[in-house]
Amino acid sequence: MGMLDGILGQLGGNVDIGGIAAKYGIPAELAEKAVAALGQSHAEPGDTIEGAAAKTGLDTGVLGQIAGQLGGEGGLGQLSDLMKGAGGLGALGGLAGMLDRDGDGNPLNDLGGLAGGLFGKS
Repeated sequence: MGMLDGILGQLGGNVDIGGIAAKYGIPAELAEKAVAALGQSHAEPGDTIEGAAAKTGLDTGVLGQIAGQLGGEGGLGQLSDLMKGAGGLGALGGLAGMLDRDGDGNPLNDLGGLAGGLFGKS
């Protein structure tokens, strides 16, 4: 989660994955996936919230609240840019591809499982 927390830190405010998970009563891994899906869906055609809901299975109401916590439309635009731009995952190049274990083009949602594997958790 450190990489995503670093990106969230660039958005300003006091936003962190653990705080989002606690606030909405969801596992940290799902909160991480939700934030990543919102950033990714913002850059895609169609409704950002509905796109993220399709990727995560989370309710659109919860995703809308998380989007608000991230700064709304402006925050999602900045998150999307950071995830794909020089300040975000785009700067990692091949490393981002290696971390994307499920092949969805988003390595952020795989980092929790990777960290768990390092510590012997499944």
